[in-house]
Formats: sequence, C-alpha cells, structure tokens
Amino acid sequence: MEDRSILVVDDELLIRDLLYDFFQGQGWSISVAENGEKALEILDTKEVDILLADIKMPDMDGMELTAEVRKAHPEIPVILMTGYPSVDSAVAALREKVADYIIKPFNINQLFKVIESQVKARLDGQHSGSDSAPVQPVQEKTDN
Repeated sequence: MEDRSILVVDDELLIRDLLYDFFQGQGWSISVAENGEKALEILDTKEVDILLADIKMPDMDGMELTAEVRKAHPEIPVILMTGYPSVDSAVAALREKVADYIIKPFNINQLFKVIESQVKARLDGQHSGSDSAPVQPVQEKTDN
C-alpha cells in the first residue's frame, strides 16, 4: 500500500485532534495546521495527497487558502468543510474547483470514503498521464 498523506487545516483543536487520531489510525501520514498561513508553510516543505480545510478561520479563511493552494499546488485536491453552510460558500467552493464541500458535523467514516476516493482518483490520473477521467458520451434511450 502506498503511503497516503493529508494536511488538515482547522482552527479548532478538537477537530484537528480527532482527524489526526483517525487518519493516523488508518495508516496515513498526517500534518495539521491551525491556520492558512501555517498550511502554506507546510506545503512549501512537504508533499501531500490531499488538503482538508475548514472554511471559517481567522485571518485566512478556507476559500483564500484554496486560492493560494491552486496557484502553487494545483494538483492537490482540496476538500472544504464548514459548520456554517450557505449557498454562497458552496458556489464559491465550486468556483475554486474544490473536490468536495463537507458540512460539519460530519460522519468520519463517510468523510474518509470521500477522501480516499479523491486520493485514488488523483493517483490513477497520475499513473495514466491524465488529469481527469475520460468523458463518456451519454446515449439517450429511444423508443422505437
């Protein structure tokens, strides 16, 4: 099994600790940051497979962090999580091309499935030389 790595960015210590313990227990390499600036510092020195960040954080929020990550590390999938979901933040997340938008409180096992799926898709894309899966044409059903 390949080593998988995640960077968790959340200003809440409880969330960072919960996710750290869970992912470490799953055999992942995990880094944690309490804010966007610290996350960018980590990304300058360490390669990660995926980034999981809270939207609502002081100084640099998750949307701003996503924009910065897109500039320097466009290959890293970003999943945003929030305890304050809104249509505006969901639309903004879509515009930043985030991999997923997770609402807190979340089911950790479902979150884990989403993260594993995103990392697998990224690794499959790297091995095939493609950034995305090929688009399959949709065939309409006709009544003859």
